[in-house]
Amino acid sequence: MSTFHVRLGWAPTGNVFWASESTCHCLAKLCTIILFIQAMNFLAAAQNSTSGLQLHIRDKEVVVENGILQMTLSKPGGVVTGLQYNGVDNLLEVLNEAPNRGYWDLVWTAPGITRKKGAFDRIEGTNFSVIVETEDQIELSFTRMWDPSLEGKLVPLNIDIRFVMLRNSSGFYTYAIYEHLKEWPAFNLTNTRTVFKLRKEKFHYMAISDKRQRYMPLPDDRLQGRGQALAYPEAVLLVNPVEPQFKGEVDDKYLYSIENKENRVHGWISTEPPVGFWQITPSQEFKSGGPFKQCLTSHVGPTTLAIFHSTHYSGAELIIEFKPSEPWKKVLGPIFIYLNSLVTEDDPLQQLWEDAKQQMKTEVQSWPYDFPSSEDFLSSDQRGTVTGRLLVRDGYINTEDIFGDGTQVGLAAPGDAGSWQLECKGYQFWTKANDKGFFSISGIRPGIYNVYAWVPGFIGDYRHDAEVIITPGCNVDVGTLVYEPPRSGPTFWEIGIPDRTAAEFYIPDPNPNHINKLYVNHTDRFRQYGLWERYAELYPYNDLVYTVGVNDYRKDFYFAQVTRKTGNNTYQGSTWQIRFTLDTVGKNNTYTLRIALATAHVSELQVRINDLEASNPLFSTGQIGNDNTIARHGIHGLYRLYTVDIPGAQLLEGNNTIFLTRALSISPFQGIMYDYIRLEGPASSNNESLGSSSWGYK
Repeated sequence: MSTFHVRLGWAPTGNVFWASESTCHCLAKLCTIILFIQAMNFLAAAQNSTSGLQLHIRDKEVVVENGILQMTLSKPGGVVTGLQYNGVDNLLEVLNEAPNRGYWDLVWTAPGITRKKGAFDRIEGTNFSVIVETEDQIELSFTRMWDPSLEGKLVPLNIDIRFVMLRNSSGFYTYAIYEHLKEWPAFNLTNTRTVFKLRKEKFHYMAISDKRQRYMPLPDDRLQGRGQALAYPEAVLLVNPVEPQFKGEVDDKYLYSIENKENRVHGWISTEPPVGFWQITPSQEFKSGGPFKQCLTSHVGPTTLAIFHSTHYSGAELIIEFKPSEPWKKVLGPIFIYLNSLVTEDDPLQQLWEDAKQQMKTEVQSWPYDFPSSEDFLSSDQRGTVTGRLLVRDGYINTEDIFGDGTQVGLAAPGDAGSWQLECKGYQFWTKANDKGFFSISGIRPGIYNVYAWVPGFIGDYRHDAEVIITPGCNVDVGTLVYEPPRSGPTFWEIGIPDRTAAEFYIPDPNPNHINKLYVNHTDRFRQYGLWERYAELYPYNDLVYTVGVNDYRKDFYFAQVTRKTGNNTYQGSTWQIRFTLDTVGKNNTYTLRIALATAHVSELQVRINDLEASNPLFSTGQIGNDNTIARHGIHGLYRLYTVDIPGAQLLEGNNTIFLTRALSISPFQGIMYDYIRLEGPASSNNESLGSSSWGYK
C-alpha cells in the first residue's frame, strides 16, 4: 500500500502527517480541501524560500517578508501599518491613520487618580533592534523604557514588544514583556491587549466558533443616522444600514465575548479575494482570571482582539494593583496571526474556518514554542509537569468517592480556594481531568503554586493545601486529591445545576425589535440585548414565586433577578419567593441554605424566612459585584458561594417560604444571576442519604 506525506501548517515543529491511499479515499471532501489548501500554500512558500526571509530597515519603517506575506511596521514605534498577502497590498484598514491599524495598548491609572476608565495608552516604542536575523527566523524588538521623569505621565513599565516571522510561515507571532522595577511607583493596570483593524470593504464575515459566525454589519452602520444608540453605550440599533439585511438588528461587541478556555481561534474572512485573517492563542497561561474569565474577541470594525488582561465581567476586583517597591515581570503571548487563502472555487467560508482550526491545533501542540529569543520566555525543557487524580467525596450522594469527570484542574499563585478567579499578576496552567479524574499539566513555568479545581455538578472550589514547587524539568505527582464540597446534611430540595452559570434557567425570547439574528434559535439564548427588560413584562405586578416540587426551574425560574422600571427613569428591587413544605421540623436543629451566584452587579441579596416584614434579614451579602454581566449579554461573571444557617425555630411544619430580596436599584443593569440553590437538613445520626424520608422531603 503506497503512502504519501504532506507538511501540514507552518509551525516551527514542522510536523509531518502520514496517510494511506485507502484512508484518503475515505476522507470527507472538506478535509481533503483543507490539506490541499495547506499543501499549495506550502509549495508556494517553497518557491519563494530560496532567498529566505528578508528584512528591510528604512528611516521610519521596517519591512519583513518571507515570500508568503510582507509585514510593515513603524520604526521605532512597532505599530503594524501594512500586511501584504495573496495579492492584496494591505489587509489592514488603509482609511485609518497608520498608528491605528495594528498595535498593542493598555489602560492604567496612578493610585489616587479617579478616572472612570483610566488613561488609554497606545504603546509605541522609542527604540528598535533586530534580535534574530537568519534564513529561518527574524525577530524584532520595539522597546519603551521608563524613568522617574515620566512619573504621572506614562505607565511605570518597561515594555518590550516583539514580532517574529518564520520561514515558510503564513503569518507572524507577537508577544510582549512587561516589567515593573522594585524602586518604581505604584500603579493600577486595567486592560491590555493587541488590536488589528482590517479593511472594511473586504472583511465582512466573522467566525468565533463553529456555531458563532456570520456576515457582519459595517462600522458605518453604527454612526448617527444609520444607527440608534441604545441604553447601554456599546449597543446600537441598526435603523438604516448600508445593507438592508441588517435593518432592525442590534450590534454590540459584547455579543461576541468568549471564555478563556474556549478562546483559541477567531477572525475574519474576505470573499474577494478569499482570504482569512485569524488570531490564534496557543496557550492561556498568560491570561488573567483563569479559564472561566470572559473577554472580547472580534467585532464590527472589522476588528480582531487578543486580550491579555481586562476587568470585563469582573469589575474592579480584577484591576491589577501594583504597590510601591513591588517588582514584576510577565510575558504576554506569543499569539499567532495566521493568514490563509483559497485555491479552489468551493465555498470559502467553511473551508478557511476549518483550515484555521487545524492551524490552531498545530500551534497548541507546538506550545511552548522553541523559537522566541527572549530569555523571559521559557522553552519546554525549562518547565515542569504536574500529574495527579481528583476524586469527589459526598456521602449524601454516593458512599464511594466519585470520579472528578470534567473537572477543571489548574495551578495558580498560592491563595485561598477560588482565588484564581482574581489572580492576574502571575501565570495559570489549566487542564480538564478525564472521566476517571486523572489529569496532567505540562509546560508549567518554575515557581510556587497551589493546585485548584472546580467540579461541574458540585458547589464550591477545591484547593490542595500543600504548595507545589516547580523546577525546570521536574515531574511532580501530587497523588490522589479528594474534594469534599460544602455539605451539612441531606438535600431537601435544589434549584438549578451547579455549573457556575445561569444558562439552565428560563431565558425569554428577546424583544423582536432588539434582536441579533445570530442568536435566534441558538443555544446561547442569553446573548440578546434588553433581556433585563423582559422580567417586568412577564411579572408586571408581582415578583417570581417558585414552588418546589411543582415548578420547573428550566421554565419557571427567571435567569436574572433584575430591577424593575417604575417610570421617570426610576427603578425598584424585587423579592422572589421559594415555597416548600416540610412534614417535620427539628426546632433545635440548624438547616443550611446554599446559594451559589453566577454573577452580581451592584446588588445586595437579603434572605428572610417566613417573614417578609422582618426588619433585619436572616442573612445579607451586603453590596456585592461589579461584573456588569447582564448588560453585556453574559450568563456568568465571578462565582460567589454563600452559606445561610437557618435555625429550626424559624421553620414551620407544613408550608414555608424563603424570601430573596435583591436590594439597591438605580439602573436597569443591576442584578444577580443564580447558579444553584439548595436546602440541606441537619446531619442525620446515621448519615442517611439524599432525600431522607425522616425529614419529610417533598
